[in-house]
Amino acid sequence: MTPTAATDPVVTTTAGPVRGRTEAGVAVFLAVPYAAPPFGPLRFAPPAPPQPWTEVRDCLVLGPTAPKPPYRAVVAHLLPEPVVVGEDCLHVNVWTPEVALEAAPEREGGPGRPVFVWIHGGSFQNGSNAVPVYDAAAFARDGVVAVSVNYRLGVDGFARLAGAPDNRGLLDQVAALAWVRKNIAAFGGDPERVTICGESAGAMGVTTLSAMPAARGLFHRVIAQSGAGHHAVSTGTADKISAALAGLLGVEPSATAFAGVPLEDLLAAHNSLVLQVGLDPDPAKWGEVATNMMLFEPVVDGESLPGLPHAVIAAGDGADVDVLVGSNDHEHALFLHPVIDAVEEERVRLVLAVLGAEDGAWETYVERTGSTQPGDVMVAGLSDWFFRLPALRLAEARLALGQDTHVYEFGWPTPVMGGVLGSCHALEIGFTFDTLAVPEGRALLGEDPPQALADDMHRAWVRFVTDGDPGWPAYGPERHTRRFGGHHDGEVLRDPEPERRLLWPAR
Repeated sequence: MTPTAATDPVVTTTAGPVRGRTEAGVAVFLAVPYAAPPFGPLRFAPPAPPQPWTEVRDCLVLGPTAPKPPYRAVVAHLLPEPVVVGEDCLHVNVWTPEVALEAAPEREGGPGRPVFVWIHGGSFQNGSNAVPVYDAAAFARDGVVAVSVNYRLGVDGFARLAGAPDNRGLLDQVAALAWVRKNIAAFGGDPERVTICGESAGAMGVTTLSAMPAARGLFHRVIAQSGAGHHAVSTGTADKISAALAGLLGVEPSATAFAGVPLEDLLAAHNSLVLQVGLDPDPAKWGEVATNMMLFEPVVDGESLPGLPHAVIAAGDGADVDVLVGSNDHEHALFLHPVIDAVEEERVRLVLAVLGAEDGAWETYVERTGSTQPGDVMVAGLSDWFFRLPALRLAEARLALGQDTHVYEFGWPTPVMGGVLGSCHALEIGFTFDTLAVPEGRALLGEDPPQALADDMHRAWVRFVTDGDPGWPAYGPERHTRRFGGHHDGEVLRDPEPERRLLWPAR
């Protein structure tokens, strides 16, 4: 039992009172339930309300993480993946300025603070709100009420199964946002100024939430870091994945059958299927998964998700929110660094063609990257296809609707591993959270990351959460893009590297 003090803050939520702790002017509440544990009769069911309580509940330590396989070896040492055992995994962490808590609107009628809600990444199969780099105390320090969300992952969250609703992980996120809507005023926040933010699958998630009818009105701004609205699967593809997984387990692809499989067997089968798809990425077998290599993604089921998120937003549904979106220069270096030196030119040319790049893509990337190394060209091409172009297409679609979008690019290269990672995927998170000092982040950031860059990025994020203006012009017809780190650090460029954008006409 963690010791408590008489001065520890207590807040009453709709489910019951919770006790947090204060650190340097910030009140922290950890593992506050927004839904009941998704096990037993609630396994593969929509999120259900938590069981109410009357005694003060201590929310002083990080709560259970959702079931998940470990990260692949190529990234495991770079991205610490905490595991906290327990079933009560659908919860949020809250950080709020102590002064805001003392003047919470429901108590004294004062104005609430802007709210930042973080939805973690991890390819929809990894991650949690227990990752140390996601400590949001700096947001609270700067006047924002911050919330980080756990949601169901992998099979439990996203497998399409008979007898279960699709997109359970996304329904969890909607339930968490509904909790924010009902409860955040008690923590000093303004439920009418909610920004949802995510990275990687989290960024794809917040963009997908924009296209989900159930999430309308629960947030007002979106920050999408390295992910946008192009990655979702059809019901046909989702059925293929579930059938293959069921075949490995020797059961039917139904919620009832999967609920009877021991969790360790389910995760083992998941890992086996990842390997199988990677060795034979045949679109005839695996549909969209054959190119993006994410087994579990949002499912376009026509009900919870009416269409591909990008297409839904481009049609005008869910586009009436402020958006900040961007990507890192060398996203795929995180995933490809073990094989960069072994990649051959013929392979790169084939991949670019299969993904839909225009003729001459190889030559354009050689010119723009200044490298003839096939691995460097592969990283540039895949980073554009998977991350950069979806971000730009989102900005363009919103521009056509008369909606402003702010676009950024992150270019600071990490010195670790001899610099092979460049400005890779997930590298920017410690800067946006201003958590460079967290020891667990040093494997990716190195020993002396630039605090001035963190000050710059974190300040921009706080400004956007506060009033929708991060401090530079919207994308607009001139395609304004703000650079953070690397070449042109601090500059706002007009249509940077248009040659690379034009290589992907259908993206």
